[in-house]
Amino acid sequence: MPKTKKSPAETDLKGSQYYFSRELSWLEFNNRVLHEAFDPRTPLIERLKFIAIFSSNLDEYFMVRVAALKQQVEAEVAKVSPDGRTPQEHLDAISQRLRPMVAQQHRHFDQALRPQLAAKGIYLLDYVDLNQEQRLYLQRYFEERIFPVLTPLAVDPGHPFPYISNLSLNLAVVVKDAETEEEHFARVKVPKTLPRFVPLPEDLRLRYKNRPAPWTGVSLEQVIAHNLEFLFPGMNIQEYHPFRITRNADLEVEEDEADDLMQAIEQELRKRRFGGSVVRMEIHASMPENIRATLTEEMELQPNDIYEVEGLLCLSDLMCFMELPLPELKDPPWSPVTHPLLRNLIDAEEDEDLIEAEDFFSILRKQDLMVHHPYHSFASSVQKFITQAAYDPNVLTIKMTLYRTSGDSPIVNALIAAAENGKQVAVLVELKARFDEENNINWARKLEKVGVHVVYGLVGLKTHTKLVLVVRREENRIRRYVHVGTGNYNPKTARLYTDLGLFSCREELGADLTDLFNHLTGYSRQQSYRKLLVAPVNLRDRMVDLIHREIEHCKAGNHARIVAKMNALVDPTIISTLYEASQAGVEIDLIVRGICCLRPGLKGISENIRVVSIVGRFLEHSRIFYFNNNGNDEVFIGSADWMPRNLDRRVEAVTPVDDPAIAKDLQEILGIMLADNRQAWDLQPDGRYIQRRPNPPETEQSSQKIFMEMAQQASAMVVSGRGEG
Repeated sequence: MPKTKKSPAETDLKGSQYYFSRELSWLEFNNRVLHEAFDPRTPLIERLKFIAIFSSNLDEYFMVRVAALKQQVEAEVAKVSPDGRTPQEHLDAISQRLRPMVAQQHRHFDQALRPQLAAKGIYLLDYVDLNQEQRLYLQRYFEERIFPVLTPLAVDPGHPFPYISNLSLNLAVVVKDAETEEEHFARVKVPKTLPRFVPLPEDLRLRYKNRPAPWTGVSLEQVIAHNLEFLFPGMNIQEYHPFRITRNADLEVEEDEADDLMQAIEQELRKRRFGGSVVRMEIHASMPENIRATLTEEMELQPNDIYEVEGLLCLSDLMCFMELPLPELKDPPWSPVTHPLLRNLIDAEEDEDLIEAEDFFSILRKQDLMVHHPYHSFASSVQKFITQAAYDPNVLTIKMTLYRTSGDSPIVNALIAAAENGKQVAVLVELKARFDEENNINWARKLEKVGVHVVYGLVGLKTHTKLVLVVRREENRIRRYVHVGTGNYNPKTARLYTDLGLFSCREELGADLTDLFNHLTGYSRQQSYRKLLVAPVNLRDRMVDLIHREIEHCKAGNHARIVAKMNALVDPTIISTLYEASQAGVEIDLIVRGICCLRPGLKGISENIRVVSIVGRFLEHSRIFYFNNNGNDEVFIGSADWMPRNLDRRVEAVTPVDDPAIAKDLQEILGIMLADNRQAWDLQPDGRYIQRRPNPPETEQSSQKIFMEMAQQASAMVVSGRGEG
């Protein structure tokens, strides 16, 4: 008897067949990054940059994600992920998918990029190709600048196998005693304190267009390898082989048991630096079996943990070539423009008698303001807002969250100045921001020294939200000014990441931020907010409700549409609710830069859902959520992706955008991104991504390029209008 086909209501929308693996989806994202290095439309040195980003991304992936899977296997965790895989099945699938990608990366660098670089006068040579004069120079360079830094470590009964530090590049060296004919094994670390690529002086460079080439040089490890006799006098160098290891670098902090969270994290940082099991070893394919076996045994690795490569190891170091003064081989330079409404702001540090008509606060009293980085300048918007607040005599209090910031942060310096100016300053510094823990500890100490109230967040939760609250005395009242952002308060990444920030002095938003900061710094079980969607309080439920509202509109015969932009879509509950919406007929477009576990285009399940990923010059980092609401559009921006960690284990804030003009601008941003046919990739039902191609080529639309042009045009119109006036 034939099986009865299930109705949409009976379909188990959380079945594993409807979910992509989070781990494998991330690999596909990194593959899209790598593709930028393959794309001939990408300028040559920028292609090196993407090769480097691919490698550094993989380092972090192994240090955190693969390390966690290996720990689960060792602990015999049997729990399967939403896509139905066990931890061991994930490790096997990662190895199977990743190895050809890594091989493709190295093959492309050696066979395509190096010849193209040479054609432009950038010669990364092998040592064997050097002439005698070049070798003599490098020998002197070795003796004077490299040799004093090196420490050869023998391995024998009197010298145990040395500790190999995380992400270190090393040479496994075999030497033979000239007297006893006995062979010995030693390890030489390639020091990170020296440049990875050694340039030759101008008079020894190869010729390019009848003059010295822009750059000629060799890798540091080759200089060391060909001068090993200085390290092992009286020994015959038999062979040497480069290798590199990656260790588990995730922190394990028991916050409930830590009397001092800062001290606990500092202890874990020391463990990260000097401990952590090895999760990957990269070796040159020529390494013989006996040396491979020695390294594998000493570092307690499995065959699946070994990655063979042809050519140079640690291609993340190629990023240094971005410093070459060759603008014709890079993207055209981009200088963020000042938002048109902020062009006339004065410098608060230079004039403490603030002119009411020209300060940041007077602008916000007239209207809300949205900035779009890196198209709009971070320095003249977010940084200016905080700096002006620090020096304004009418500002009483500044409160903000710091998740990641730069090592020379002007933001933190402004907060220090505010405290020194007698203002009450409270800062939540997230000590658990991965790989920024040490930087944040340093800033926390500096802030505390000048009297800033520093807190480290809530037990069990990372504080990921991006908020500033400024309390100002004005005539006979107190007014609150806010900034709600999608990105970190970091002036360096603000030039590389796309992010949004909303400035406002709306009463309800100010009251919400006051309640949220009181929750973060004191004792509070705040469960309701006037405007904000806050995780882990109400963000998940509100997002599900907003999707269900579109479903109800659709069932009532009205137009229903959702457009959401984020970094990652992982949460099974959100995904299954989107499936319900698709089944009801809601049109859904998702712009997901990285991981996407939702399978679009499945008949009867997700045929009304489209997923696009945009990978380009800037890292897409902003989050925008649009709901049609039967023509009464609602748009939100904030710090949260649709992932369990953002919805359940982090403090996040998402704000509605009530200003109609700004809401319209955000819809325009989404529309431009959905029309991108240069950096956009469409996710297929089988998990493949297919890059859009303009046809004909002159119809190319790069959303990031369009946003740059729009920012410049708006700035030019203001200048032109002011000139005419």
